[in-house]
Amino acid sequence: MNTLSHDVLVLGIGNLLWADEGFGVRCVEAFDSAFDAPDNVLVMDGGTQGLYLLPYVEAAKKLVVFDAIDFGFQPGTLKQLEGRDVPAFMGAKKMSLHQTGFQEVLAAAQLVGRYPDELVLIGCQPVELEDYGGSLRDEVKAQVGPAVRLASDWLRARGIELRPRADRDAEARLNAGSLSLDAYETGRPSEVEACRVGDDRFFKGRD
Repeated sequence: MNTLSHDVLVLGIGNLLWADEGFGVRCVEAFDSAFDAPDNVLVMDGGTQGLYLLPYVEAAKKLVVFDAIDFGFQPGTLKQLEGRDVPAFMGAKKMSLHQTGFQEVLAAAQLVGRYPDELVLIGCQPVELEDYGGSLRDEVKAQVGPAVRLASDWLRARGIELRPRADRDAEARLNAGSLSLDAYETGRPSEVEACRVGDDRFFKGRD
C-alpha cells in the first residue's frame, strides 16, 4: 500500500552538471522558491533517479514534469505537452540516461494501473549539453520563469492553491546552497581554468 501523502507531484528531472540538462532541476527549484504549495503537493528534484521515482509517480493523480527535451525546435524554445503526448517525447531521442528511465517510470505506472489522471510536460529545447560543469545557456535560462508560470497556471486551473512564498529570496530549498544557480555559476572554474568539453593537450596527434 502506498503511504505517500501527496496526490500532486511537481517534478524536475535532469543533471545540473551538463549545462542545459539542468533545466528541469532549475525549474523545480524556482517553482519551490516562488510558491508555498498545499500539503498534498510534493515539489521534488528528481535528478537522474529514473525508476526510483516510481513510487512518487504512482501516488500522484496530477503530475507536472520539467525537463530539457529535444523537440527539434529552435534552441531555447519552450513547449507544453499533455496526456498521451508526454511519454513519446520523453523517449523520442535519448540525450541522457534519465530520459529513458523516466519513460520507463511512466510505462511501469501504467502497467500497474497507477498512472496519473493528468500529466503535463514543460520542456525546453537545449542549446548545449556537452559542457561538463557548465550552466544553463542564456536562451534556456530565460525560459525558467516562463516554465514556472506555465506550471502554476496549469495547477491553478485544476483547483490547486499556490500561495506566493514570503521568503522566496532565501537560500535554495530543494538542494544545498552550493548547488543553487547563483552559487554554482560563481563557484565553478572558468573554461580557461578547467576545460569542460575535452582538452586538446591530450588529443594532439590523434586522428
